[in-house]
Amino acid sequence: MQARGKIFDDISQLMTNAMGVAQGAKGEAETAMKSLMDRWLADRDFVTREEFDAVRAMAQKAREENEALKARLDALESK
Repeated sequence: MQARGKIFDDISQLMTNAMGVAQGAKGEAETAMKSLMDRWLADRDFVTREEFDAVRAMAQKAREENEALKARLDALESK
């Protein structure tokens, strides 16, 4: 009976070690994937969030100015 308990203890220890190895491999895979994605993104010509927001603000201002000019033209045409 004691040998049977030892076998279960050994199996339990083996499973615990396997889970530790799997978790370590998962961490390494995540780190490698993040590094790969960082390199891929760095190689692309993406704009920063600040640049995007600045251009969006400029486009919004231009839209507002166009609407104001259109309203003035409509007012002039109706006279």
